[in-house]
Amino acid sequence: MKVTMAAVTALALSSACLAQTAPALPDPAGTDPKALGWMQGFPPAADKVVTFGNGSFYSFPRTRWSFSHMREMLPTVNVWRGSGTPSVLPVAPKDLDKLSFTDDKGAKASWAEMLTRTYTDSIIVLHKGKVIYEKYTGSAEPQLPHSAFSVTKSFIGTLAAMLATEGSLDPSAPVTKYIPELKDSAYGDATVRQVMDMTIGVQYSENYADPKAEIFDYARSGGMLPLPPGYAGPKNFYEFLVKLKKEGNHGEGFAYKTVNAEVLTWIIKRATGKSAAALMSEKIWQKLGAENDAYFSVDAIGSESGGGGLSLPLRDMARFGEMMRLGGKFNGQQIVPTSVVDDIRKGGDPAKFAKAGYPDVLGYGAGYAYRNMWWVSNNKNGVFDARGIHGQRVYIDPKAELVIAKFSSHPIAGNMANIPLTDAAFGALADYLSK
Repeated sequence: MKVTMAAVTALALSSACLAQTAPALPDPAGTDPKALGWMQGFPPAADKVVTFGNGSFYSFPRTRWSFSHMREMLPTVNVWRGSGTPSVLPVAPKDLDKLSFTDDKGAKASWAEMLTRTYTDSIIVLHKGKVIYEKYTGSAEPQLPHSAFSVTKSFIGTLAAMLATEGSLDPSAPVTKYIPELKDSAYGDATVRQVMDMTIGVQYSENYADPKAEIFDYARSGGMLPLPPGYAGPKNFYEFLVKLKKEGNHGEGFAYKTVNAEVLTWIIKRATGKSAAALMSEKIWQKLGAENDAYFSVDAIGSESGGGGLSLPLRDMARFGEMMRLGGKFNGQQIVPTSVVDDIRKGGDPAKFAKAGYPDVLGYGAGYAYRNMWWVSNNKNGVFDARGIHGQRVYIDPKAELVIAKFSSHPIAGNMANIPLTDAAFGALADYLSK
C-alpha cells in the first residue's frame, strides 16, 4: 500500500520541505477533480474512488477532491456556528484576473496565472472589509469546509493568548502545571510561553525522506495514516506526546514543530475543562457570525488535532482574518482582546526566529518573527499571516487594509513551492489597492 509520506499533518515549512528540490509539476489544467471524475457516480468507478484506507485521499491529484471532503475520510468533531444570523460581508467586485506583477523568477505574470500555478481551490479578497474578489474551482464550494492544515495552529495560539488575557492560563507557568503527565517528556521543564512561540527543544523530525522520522508515529497516533499490521505504537495524541524526548535547550531558538501545537491544544483544554472545538465555537466562531460550521479531525479517542486538523469554509476563514485586521473587533463586538492582536503583530524575538535558518526565497528578512503561532513579518506594511501546507493561507496586510483567504491543493506540501509566487502577487495587489 502506498501512502504519501507527509500524511495529513500540519508540516508547513519544516526543514525537509525547505530542502526539497521542486520536481516538474503537473499541468494544473489536467488536475481538475471534476474532469478526472473522482468520487462521481453511484457508486463511483473503482479507479475513481478516494479512500483513507489505501492512502489515496492524500495522493495528488486526488487531493484536489479530498481537501474539500476530509470529513468523508477521517473522524471529525464540529465547531458549531451557533444559531445567530451570519454577519454581513459587503461586496464591491473588482476584476483582478489581469492584474500584472513580476513573479519570483523575474517574469511577468497575472493574478489569474498565479491562482492556476499555485493550484488554488478557492480564494477571497477583502479590501476595507468588502469582498472585492471571490473564486471557487474544482471541488471547492462556498459552504464546504476545506482542509486548513497548519492555519489551525493560529486559531489554537489565538485561543491560548485569549485565555492568558482572561487569567485562565499563565504563559509563564511550567507546562506541567496543566499537564503533569508530561513531566518526564521533552516538555517537563518547558514553559507555556515557549510552547506558544515554538522555542522548544524536542527530539522530533518532520523529515519526509526519513521513514524513521517521528512524524510518521505522530500521524499514526492521530489517525492520520492507516495503521500497519502489528502496529504497537501510540494510538492517540496523548500517548504519543508523553514519549517525546528533549533535544537541545528550550527558549534559545525558533523551531517549527507541529507537536508543540498539539501540546498547546492539550494545555488549553486542561486549563478550561472544555474541548478545543467547544472553545473555538464559543470564543470565536459564533461571535464572528460564521455562515457555516467548521470541524476538527480527531484521533481514536476524539481528541482534536490542533496542529493541522481544522477544515474551514472560505468566507468564514476570511471573517477571522478581517477580525484580526481590525484589532479583534468584528460583527459589532470585541471578539479577541486588542492586546492579544497587538502582541501577535509585535511578534516574538527575531533573533530566535533567525536560528531556524529559513532561506531568503521565502522572504524572511530582518525582523521576521513568530508569536502565538502566527507568522509575523514586521515589514513596512505590518503583514502577519496564518499558513498551512499545500498553500493554505490567511494573509493580513493592515496598512493596505487587505485580507486574503486562500485554499489550495498544491502537489508539494512545503510552502517553498508556492509562497514566493503567491506573496509576489499579494504584494502587487496591496500596492494596486493603495494607489
